[in-house]
Amino acid sequence: MRYSVIVPVYNEEEVIQTTVSRLKQVMNQLNDSYELIFVNDGSRDQTLSILKEYCQGDSTVKIIDFARNFGHQIAITAGMDAAQGDAVIVMDADLQDPPELIFSMIEKWKEGYEVVYAKRTKRKGETFFKKYTASLFYRTLRALTDIDIPMDTGDFRLIDRKVCDQMAQLHEKNRFVRGLVSWVGFRQTAVEYERDERLVGESKYPLKKMLKLSLDGITSFSYKPLKLASYAGVLLSLGGFLYMLYVIYLKLFTNSTILGWSSVIVIQLLFSGIVLLIMGIMGEYIGRIYDETKARPLYIVRKTYKREEMTQKAKFIGKQ
Repeated sequence: MRYSVIVPVYNEEEVIQTTVSRLKQVMNQLNDSYELIFVNDGSRDQTLSILKEYCQGDSTVKIIDFARNFGHQIAITAGMDAAQGDAVIVMDADLQDPPELIFSMIEKWKEGYEVVYAKRTKRKGETFFKKYTASLFYRTLRALTDIDIPMDTGDFRLIDRKVCDQMAQLHEKNRFVRGLVSWVGFRQTAVEYERDERLVGESKYPLKKMLKLSLDGITSFSYKPLKLASYAGVLLSLGGFLYMLYVIYLKLFTNSTILGWSSVIVIQLLFSGIVLLIMGIMGEYIGRIYDETKARPLYIVRKTYKREEMTQKAKFIGKQ
């Protein structure tokens, strides 16, 4: 198998037919063997039914159907585990990332690059808040981590077979795939593009999921937040000690009356807030350690579909 295209899908019934059509059009122009792996991440609409219709008549279309919603990053991981291609391409189903960019990615791959990621130069159809927070996230992540994670990139990328094999050896639960791809190394380069507006439907990454992804990215590749907590503790302790000296000075060398209650309340609230913040940061790391120790599987597959299996089942049913 030459190429594998992995497409996580979640409630994409409005766009999935267009996605399959454009992907087929692109991949057929390559004149080489390929497979399209759709990972159904617990869709509650007709996405799976539509894909099954394609699967019955097309041997290139394969489906991994999760037992429930496990999340976008886990769906990508499942697709990588199943992919058989020499080059593995990951893209979303919403067509904001144009399938036609695959041609440029393959050119770079043939030049010897083992990871080719798509870098956004413009994000159409997104609010100022979404653009600003995305920019802030990438820059914060770069400042906090020692891994060179490219800015303004998503999961739309091509990875070589050897990179995919290395990714299969990484079993952490709270996954940040683009960070893991950067961590494994190899020769990497970018192809630039303008990200299109979502064709139909709504984003599957609302603020809550974006925050979780941000936390996964930061806690997976950096322990600097724990250091920041330590630095904050040292600074506050130093400030408290200096204030104590000031209070002693007032008591011994002045006649001013110290009312005290307002300053005590302010200091108590400040210190309590910092302590809770530090405990929250520690809790994020401890929670992830707890997830790892449970050793549960990353995902559970209800069923896989490909044309050969569906054809054999249809023949068996016909004989009854």
